[in-house]
Amino acid sequence: MEIIFILLIVVLFILAFSDLIVGVSNDAVNFLNAAVGSKAAPLRSIMIVAALGVLVGATMSSGMMEIARKGIFHPEMFFFREILMLFLAVMITDVLLLDTFNTFGLPTSTTVSIVFELLGAAVGISILKISNSGEAMSELGNYINTEKALAIISGILLSVFIAFTVGAIIQYFARLLFTFRYKDKLKYFGALWGGLAITAITYFILIKGAKGAAFMTDSAKDFIAENTLYIMLASFAVWTLLMQLLHSVFKVNILKVIVMVGTFALAMAFAGNDLVNFIGVPIAGMKAFQIFKDSGSADPDGFLMTALQGKVDTPTLILLLAGVVMMVTLWTSKKARSVIKTSVDLSRQEEGKERFGSSYFSRVIVRTARNFSKNTGKFVPNKIKNAIDSRFESAENQEEMPVASKGMAEVASFDMIRASVTLVVSSILIAIGTSLKLPLSTTYVTFMVAMGTSLSDRAWGRESAVYRITGVFSVIGGWFLTALAAFTVSFILAIIFYFGGFIAVMLMVAITLFIIYRTYTIHKNKQLEQTNQEQDKASELSMREIARKSIQKNLVTIYSLYMGTMEGLFSEDIPVLNKIAKKTKKANKAIKKLKDNVHETIASLESENEENAHHFVQVSDNLREIAHALSFIVQPVFEHVDNNHKPLIDEQKEELSSIMKRIEKFHLLNSSIIQVNNYSLIDDLLVLQKDTIVVCDAARKNQIKRIKSNKVGTKNSILYLTILNETKNMMLNAGNLMKSMRDFESE
Repeated sequence: MEIIFILLIVVLFILAFSDLIVGVSNDAVNFLNAAVGSKAAPLRSIMIVAALGVLVGATMSSGMMEIARKGIFHPEMFFFREILMLFLAVMITDVLLLDTFNTFGLPTSTTVSIVFELLGAAVGISILKISNSGEAMSELGNYINTEKALAIISGILLSVFIAFTVGAIIQYFARLLFTFRYKDKLKYFGALWGGLAITAITYFILIKGAKGAAFMTDSAKDFIAENTLYIMLASFAVWTLLMQLLHSVFKVNILKVIVMVGTFALAMAFAGNDLVNFIGVPIAGMKAFQIFKDSGSADPDGFLMTALQGKVDTPTLILLLAGVVMMVTLWTSKKARSVIKTSVDLSRQEEGKERFGSSYFSRVIVRTARNFSKNTGKFVPNKIKNAIDSRFESAENQEEMPVASKGMAEVASFDMIRASVTLVVSSILIAIGTSLKLPLSTTYVTFMVAMGTSLSDRAWGRESAVYRITGVFSVIGGWFLTALAAFTVSFILAIIFYFGGFIAVMLMVAITLFIIYRTYTIHKNKQLEQTNQEQDKASELSMREIARKSIQKNLVTIYSLYMGTMEGLFSEDIPVLNKIAKKTKKANKAIKKLKDNVHETIASLESENEENAHHFVQVSDNLREIAHALSFIVQPVFEHVDNNHKPLIDEQKEELSSIMKRIEKFHLLNSSIIQVNNYSLIDDLLVLQKDTIVVCDAARKNQIKRIKSNKVGTKNSILYLTILNETKNMMLNAGNLMKSMRDFESE
């Protein structure tokens, strides 16, 4: 029996370190967003600073371990085996949930996950215990630490509002002080700003965070507590003088220093606050096993975990080991870098392609805000309004908004004034939560601070506000989904483990490993596809080469899908048509993305002339129309066969076969022209195009005759005429595309 329990504890720690990897991949966005978005330093430098912050912060998590052990439920009400099953359900759920969100690039909260997983598993086992003992369900409060759980959940939800509000207010006054043209203002206020910012970080990270540090002695903590005021005054003086020296003598951009120190602080606060989410549960499980073993009891179903109520010290070595794993994961994880984009897109200063669409709710909010601003503005003198507006005028050519990597036109998403505010405010709020033993969600806090600062910075203009607000509510909706999923899955797994025991746990671990492998494969394929797209857009390629490569690839795809659709229609093969319908949607999406990114492609390839760019736009438009026509054929064909309507008659099959032969000839010649870049054969291609269109028109006339003679039914006629019409549209646009390609190549 003891061997089984040891094995289960080992499984807990394996899951914990797996959770560390997927958790850091998700939470990296929290402390990398500001530095990466403002391009304060090369990514390599940012990652080094963040990794060091994570390592240092890991040693300050000891006090937070109490949350996982007794913060959500009363351990004295559970037997040893029940506690172990509860912890296993929590860890497996956490790994599955976070890995799934990471795979699809969706930032979620590790804190909310662990809190609701503990709550779900504890409720599940508590209900079973109450049911078995014959107690009333009203006794559930004796098992669940409702007061503490509600305080934690309330703190998490309240932090969303506080983070947004504080971030917005601080950013508003910071922008009034510095404006967007802040280069000159740094001479007068930069040192004070830097001194104040870093002093605030010092107070809340060093002094508050030191309380939970496993390596801090009681005498050291007492000294800090007794001399807090003197330490802060000295810190402010030293940092202010140092900032002034760096700016005046060494000509260093002190905002970069603030952003990098803030990144270190936020990474440190993240590790100090969130490490409990990953290793708190297995450490509690290990302590529970030690207590059970030392008791000499031989009955795991009769030994209550009352001893878990006492204080438990976390070994510093385990904290450091966890910190190293987090640091290595931060440096190597590709998923960590794929999660950052959402927050940066929603807070960027410049207009551009929006990731989210518009919604009714967001339109109402924007309209209400505009009306409120218009009505309240009547009571503010014009001089004051003009003075405030002048402080928010964007800089046109400032080093504050640097160009990104070489050869690209991309600029920083926001400047370093906003980045410094985001980092400082986020660090302070998270450190306060840590000092109060409240596991605030670093994801919620940093995201909402970023949104608040972007709102005050007027980044949500009339061109983007509805999309940004929709995005914010979409992310917040995902947070509630996280909580629901965490509670539900953990609840179910706890019940399964309660009855299934060791076998059920091992089976679920095997399933978890398989799912992780599958999500790794999915993410790897997505990364490979993205890498290929980035290579296509590389600056070494000309617009002509990009067009030739993408057109050739997409035309081959469209041709094969069209032919497969006709063959599937003839044979009434539903599985084949279903696969083709899915592939057609994917192809349409890729071609739409190609067209939507035309402006970015043109902007990034400055060597091409305007006339050439014009032809490139025509080529992408024609390709999009061809893809549209294909989708208007594939979906009706699939629905016709799937609904078991009558098949095509032999005459119709013969006519379509004749059209398919001509399209095949057209496609072969078309591919040859593009591949060898010989447009002297385009006249022959247009002859084939015209011949195919003539055959389509003849088939349509024949269909009309069949309708009049009642040879075919209504469903048959609708489908057949649709195929002929869209095939004709495909050929017309294919001819126009090749003409545009000819003009494109001739420039």
